[in-house]
Amino acid sequence: MKNTLLTCMLFLNVLLTATAQTKSLSELQQKFVDLKFGMFIHYNIPTYADADWPDPEASPALFNPKKLNADQWAKAAKSANMTYGCLTTKHHSGFCIWDTKTTDYNVMNSPLKRDVVKEYADAFRANGLKVMLYYSILDTHHKLRPHQITKKHFEMVKAQLTELLTKYGKIEAIIIDGWDAPWSRISYDDIPFEDVYHLIKSIQPECVLMDLNGAKYPAEGLYYSDIKTYEMGAGQRISKETNRMPALACLPLQSSWFWKTNFPTTAVKDPAKMVAELTALNNVDCNFILNVAPNRDGLFDDNALTALKEIGKLWKHEGPAPKLAPTGAPIISTNIAKNKPANSSWSEDMDISDFANDDDFTSSWVSSKSVANPWYEVDFGKDEEFNTITLTEKAENITAYRLEYLQNGVWKPINKNEKKSRVKVNRFDKVYGSKVRVWIDKSEKPASIAELGVYNERR
Repeated sequence: MKNTLLTCMLFLNVLLTATAQTKSLSELQQKFVDLKFGMFIHYNIPTYADADWPDPEASPALFNPKKLNADQWAKAAKSANMTYGCLTTKHHSGFCIWDTKTTDYNVMNSPLKRDVVKEYADAFRANGLKVMLYYSILDTHHKLRPHQITKKHFEMVKAQLTELLTKYGKIEAIIIDGWDAPWSRISYDDIPFEDVYHLIKSIQPECVLMDLNGAKYPAEGLYYSDIKTYEMGAGQRISKETNRMPALACLPLQSSWFWKTNFPTTAVKDPAKMVAELTALNNVDCNFILNVAPNRDGLFDDNALTALKEIGKLWKHEGPAPKLAPTGAPIISTNIAKNKPANSSWSEDMDISDFANDDDFTSSWVSSKSVANPWYEVDFGKDEEFNTITLTEKAENITAYRLEYLQNGVWKPINKNEKKSRVKVNRFDKVYGSKVRVWIDKSEKPASIAELGVYNERR
């Protein structure tokens, strides 16, 4: 009888989990863009160091707010007509502001001894706001940094994300940082993106994952993120004329992300200008998240509170965004073509074949004008299995192309494509081969390939 009851309970749990997985990626993207405006909250040990990147060995004793009140944060967000919040659970220096079992370098070993993530999540939900979380892969305290990453680091990342996604209720989105960025130099191979993506979706299928990698990848393609991201404070800019991808843009209300000693006496950004920015971004399917930094007492300064109220007077949420165009699933797998030997028909001057698989979308292989039927290929050196090929142009010129692969010395076709777009994603049943080649049948100008990607996606 006990075994029967246990089996029924397990079946019911699986059934409930499956039932919960009702929203497609397109629906989740639409829901996210419909939120329009939210609050980023950079609050962590950097708050107490007057630096965004403090000493990674800074003592937890520094983290000592006397008046921490997450309800004040939530009510300030409501005053600006924001719909959600997003808190820095762990920033680049590795201090965790939740009750984690993965490391002693956490808030429970500070003078506060309170789970800040829990207080934040409870306060925002109590005020009718959605809950999102920020998490940094780069972790200088735990030596999770370039050329030093171990299996133990990966296990820590998975354990920490699991805690964050199981202890605090429904998490609408998670924003990941310090990953695949030129300043972090931690690649999606060092900490495997596909594993992390599937872990998050297995725990909370409706949690949207964003990596702050917008500067690297083309605006027209969805790479390693459910939503396109733009860190405006770092100079990243979304097109306010042409963007049609679901997007997020972030900016601090104050002069930097974490609180500094001069914040109470330094003017914040003009509320009217922030509303103009918000409106322009919303008009191109972009959600705007405005950072407000709590001070060392754990409260927002008066000048920030005043600005948020003024924003709320100037801007109202007037309903859902227009219906988004489908993006298809994001690319989340390892690019097996990256930096492999490449070959091509005659190229233009120095724009030779290796520029099209160097993991740099700013460089390109360019076909010579005199070649009537250009081709480009990548050699894996051995048979590989794959089921996705992406072709990203420098500009939209190729209007017809063919893909093929080499298997046991025989070239076999994959598909033909005549759709014009800068980022061309081709998904197909799994094949095995040692080379991939693209034939360019029609191009309005000399063909130029910024990146050819080959992936073996888990489906």
